[in-house]
Amino acid sequence: MSSESSFEKLWREKFSQALKCVAGEDVRDRVMRGADELSTNASMEEIFAWSAEAMRRLDSDVNPREAQQILLECACQYPRAGLQQVRQAYERTKDTDLAHQMLQTQFESFLRDTLKLNEATVQYVVDKGWGLAGIKQGNKIIATKIPKSGQLEEYLREPDAVRRRRLYCHCPRIRNMVATDMEMSNTYCYCGAGFYKGVWEEILQRPVEIEVVSTVLGGDDACTFEIRLPAED
Repeated sequence: MSSESSFEKLWREKFSQALKCVAGEDVRDRVMRGADELSTNASMEEIFAWSAEAMRRLDSDVNPREAQQILLECACQYPRAGLQQVRQAYERTKDTDLAHQMLQTQFESFLRDTLKLNEATVQYVVDKGWGLAGIKQGNKIIATKIPKSGQLEEYLREPDAVRRRRLYCHCPRIRNMVATDMEMSNTYCYCGAGFYKGVWEEILQRPVEIEVVSTVLGGDDACTFEIRLPAED
């Protein structure tokens, strides 16, 4: 099974389970209609078309908050093991500024040591506020996804805005459909928001609120999320 087929199978399983837990079996069955007909060889156009129709049914059948919660549960998650030092530091200090700074240091190490970016590119990414930590403003964090890491340098060289949005997107089921005439509800992008929600809930061991601010799916240049951390007791 290809990596894309594996992703699709896992994503639909998470989506189905979240639908059942949040909205019940009847809604799950209506929204998932047609999923079983998608073969492992389904084209990305077929997958996108099914996904767009599923999102339309979801938006029609449940309220926005429930729809967002369902998609948040579908997110790819940052490895928990990579957050334990930050979590432990927060448990000792209850200092979200320290936790944020540790995340930023971790992210910059990823840029240098894993992606092997030169210092000028690292500084460009940092100055844009892209990445794991985001920009902290009191108990609010504005987090903007870094362009898909395997395509980052190509993204930075690409002059065409449409092509840049395609290179930017992390989601394999969305990436090639960005800036086509195929439409998808922005509710879908709460799946991407769930990544940041998971990071901060693992660190704080408390729920956080998150809102989608902008997405390339909606025609914006970047995917940005506002994370609201709970006030300390």
